[in-house]
Parts: sequence; structure tokens; C-alpha cells
Amino acid sequence: MESNTVHWASRRYLTQRYDELRTGYGQLPNDGRQADGYLYTTEAKRIFPRYNVVAAILIEVERLDPDHLPGIDVMTHVLLAAAESANSRFTTSTQDEVVADAIADERRLFAANVRRWLAQPDLSVGPLPYRRVLTPEESSAWRASLRQRWGVQDGCWHPLLAGDVPHDVLVLTGDSMWEDDGVDQVRRVLRELGRRRVVELSEDGADCLLDVEIFAPRYTGPEGLWSDEHHDWVAYASHEGTVAFGGALSTGLATTWPAVHSWRWPGWHGGA
Repeated sequence: MESNTVHWASRRYLTQRYDELRTGYGQLPNDGRQADGYLYTTEAKRIFPRYNVVAAILIEVERLDPDHLPGIDVMTHVLLAAAESANSRFTTSTQDEVVADAIADERRLFAANVRRWLAQPDLSVGPLPYRRVLTPEESSAWRASLRQRWGVQDGCWHPLLAGDVPHDVLVLTGDSMWEDDGVDQVRRVLRELGRRRVVELSEDGADCLLDVEIFAPRYTGPEGLWSDEHHDWVAYASHEGTVAFGGALSTGLATTWPAVHSWRWPGWHGGA
């Protein structure tokens, strides 16, 4: 079996499993809380620890570079090690027996799937877009670069910085990336610039290098910053319902997206 096959299978499984568990949790009454609105119900504790450990395992799996995967023996060791020991700040507090059992069971489930895939020499899995978790050194270097090149401050950019927004910074409403064809327009500009991959820096999560085809400058809970190896554009999605673009991406969107002006952010007080 090729290493990329089991790597794709792992990524696909973990992504789908995470979505499945989050959907299940979202269907719980009272957001999974007891009547006091504070403590979790037993049912909730059987679900949320699972998607937290799945997310931690996925990060470890995606630390592998899809362009330079190890041989199948090393790959197997990495995947099973991730199943056994991948952790995050959401998985390390397991004094609650229900939570601990849920995490342990989810670890066993992923490990069992890895072994099942490896036992199928004719396993066929469709390829996935490139996505790799950056090393801590890479993340630090990128954050320093965005601070120096674009004036990013503590992970924030326009319009959350003090002072007026520069005239060449395009600030749109956050809805522009969820409705209409905003994300498609952003990807189109980058493809026309010949860009293949984007760096994503997350306020709370894993920083990644990913294919432009899965780049989506949206606010999803953590704030996000994006750029690429040319350092000639930046994007920033904030908790204030804005998404801002600078450099080549700002220019490209402003000149080639006919509907862009209808999505311009009106400012804090609704001004033009």
C-alpha cells in the first residue's frame, strides 16, 4: 500500500468524523448543559470529548507533508502514535470518568480503522487537497513576517487597528465570504496570480499551509490571517464581522469582481 493512500484515508475519516460528532452535539437540547446552564449532561460528555480528541489526532496526522510522506512502516507508526497520544488543551483534563472513557474509545476507533485500511492492499481512496500543519518555527516566522510587512499587531489587522483604514485596504463584510461567490472570487484572483498554496494563521488552532482550492478567508470562531510565500497580499477575518484584503488580493478583487462594492464594510457607525 502507498503511504498517500492511508494518509488520505486518515484525513478523510477524521474530518468526516469530526463533522459528524459536532453535528450530533449541536442537536442536544440546551447546548448540552444541565438545567443549571453550567454543568454538562452525561450525553454531552459522551460526545464533545470525542470531537476534541479527533481534532487533536487530525493535527498530528496533518503534520506530515503530503508531498514528502515517509514509507508505509513509518507512516503506520505515526498514525498509531497519534491515535494513542495526540492531545490538546481540550483533551488533557480527563478526571471525569465519562469524558475519559469517551476519549479512550475514540482513540481505539481511529486505531482500529488504521489497521483495517492497512489490511486492505487494494484500498482505493481519492486524493485530498494539500494541507500541512506548520512547525512552531514556521508559525513564528510567518507571524513575524506579517507583523513587519503588513503591520499586523497581536494577530489583528484592519479595521481593528487604531487609526483610519488605509485607502488601498479593501474591507468587506464577513457575509461576503459566506454568501454570493466571495470565496470563489478570492481563489480566482490568486489562481490568476499563479499562486498554488496559502498560509493560514489561526488565533486558536493549527497554522497550516494549504492548497488555494480550500482557502476560505472566513471567521469561524478563531480569527484568521492568510498570505503566501510572495508576501504581496494579506487577508484577515475578524470577530467584528469583517474580512479585509491588502496588496495584490485587494487590487485584484476591487478591479475584477463586479459585485465587490455591494459588500463593502460600512464602518462602525454605518458610514460610507
